[in-house]
Amino acid sequence: MEAILVDNAKVMAKGQITLPKDIREALGVQTGDRVTLIRKDDQVIMMNAAVYAMRMLQTAMKGEAEKAGITSDEDVSALIAGMRAEDNQ
Repeated sequence: MEAILVDNAKVMAKGQITLPKDIREALGVQTGDRVTLIRKDDQVIMMNAAVYAMRMLQTAMKGEAEKAGITSDEDVSALIAGMRAEDNQ
C-alpha cells in the first residue's frame, strides 16, 4: 500500500506556497522543477510534471506497439537494427 504523506503549507499574498521538504522529496522535485496540479472535485493532486508527462505519454502509446506488429524483444531489436541500417545508408 502506498504511504500517505500529509503536510501543510500557507498560501501567501500572490497565491504562492512553499512545498514542505518532505513533500518535495516524495515528489522528487528540486529548485526550478515544475509540478502539475490536477483538480478533481474539491481535491488537488500534485505530481512531478516530468512524471505526469511520462504517464500521459504511456497512456497515449498503450497498444501502439502491438498495432505495429511489435510483440517481443526480438521485434524491438529488429526494428532498431533496421533503423540503424537506414541511418548508415
